[in-house]
Amino acid sequence: MTGSRIRERRLDLGLRQAKLAEICGISASYLNLIEHNRRRIGGKLLNDLADALGVEAAALAEGVDTGLLDGLGDAAARSGREDIETERAEELSGRFPGWAGLIAAQARKIDALERLVETLNDRLTHDPQLATSLHDVLSTVTAIRSSSAILVDDADLDSEWRVRFNRNIHEDSRRLADAAEGLVRYLDQGSDAARSFAAPQEELEAWLEERGFHMPELERSIPLSPKQILEGAEALGSAAARELAVAHLERYRRDAERMPVAPFLEAFEQLGPDPAQLAARFGADITAVFRRLAALPEDGARERIGLAVCDASGTLTFRKTIDGFPLPRFGAACPLLPLYQALVRPMSPVRAMVEMPGRTPRRFLTYAIAQPAHPAGFDGPTVFEAAMLMLPEDPEDRSAAEPTLIGTSCRICPRAECPARREPSILADGA
Repeated sequence: MTGSRIRERRLDLGLRQAKLAEICGISASYLNLIEHNRRRIGGKLLNDLADALGVEAAALAEGVDTGLLDGLGDAAARSGREDIETERAEELSGRFPGWAGLIAAQARKIDALERLVETLNDRLTHDPQLATSLHDVLSTVTAIRSSSAILVDDADLDSEWRVRFNRNIHEDSRRLADAAEGLVRYLDQGSDAARSFAAPQEELEAWLEERGFHMPELERSIPLSPKQILEGAEALGSAAARELAVAHLERYRRDAERMPVAPFLEAFEQLGPDPAQLAARFGADITAVFRRLAALPEDGARERIGLAVCDASGTLTFRKTIDGFPLPRFGAACPLLPLYQALVRPMSPVRAMVEMPGRTPRRFLTYAIAQPAHPAGFDGPTVFEAAMLMLPEDPEDRSAAEPTLIGTSCRICPRAECPARREPSILADGA
């Protein structure tokens, strides 16, 4: 794109093509080929052109910022349009870097806002704290309206009763102001919606997220106790969250003892993410392998691995999400998730390629299985738990069949023709 930069600089200076060619001792036709990127240049000619244009030769020859090109490519892909001249992205970046940067930044902002809308919709639809606050506001408004109606309609009301009703209106008004202020403060968290917790399980997941879901203290030959690990865990504010954390750490310790991290990583490199082969190697059950894979230390060479767990009611009891595969915090997830397919077929493993909607639909390889447990003993009730492992699609894997089209939840899924839809979506198809 050196020619495009030469042409742009020449036009900025108001130089005619013939004049610049004369200064540099070349023909106007040859300069025309250069400016249209049909001739590569370097050495003395590049230096002559740079001197004539009053710039450094490197400013003409250097390539466009690859990060900017990647941003334009992502913006084009998310748009879903097929008439975008993607092959000219470098020309756009070279000639108009400011505009190119603006397009890439706006695309990133749109992507972030879409994720925020998903989170806020999830909250507005299912958050019990929000529902309680709204109910308090509405009930207080109703009480004020009833008291004021009595005062207006009954002109002969005894003065003592009139004072009582006025006092009620005053107290209810103060209560309404406090409730409204709390509601506004709650909603005002805005972009920090994902960090507000409505349940102990969310506190636990946020704490694990901060630690990368990996517990080096439990990987030692002599591991620390859960109590020692939780001593500095200020993020776990409630007793219920700490109780869940203890149970999680105890199970993590048992998994680490059976599948030590170093041998497990070596087996992972040899066998890949196939949970059945890893389970056979270490004599563990498949769900334990799921947990171990999701708890591997993260590094730049290994993709993040997600994990979702639900009980027999379908309620998500654990979430480790990965980019492009969001899971709802409240309410039900997509009924077509392999997680739920496994739940209705206990002990039958499910391997499926799934596709999430979006400006750039993304595919993921999933493994799922449901297994029974008897926490109350042989004669107690059978408790089922289903788990699903989520991995980004391997671009070189051509063996997968057509993917299952899934979504986050029906309310914000744009797939209008989905056979499992429970309610209309607030998004138009193709959004």
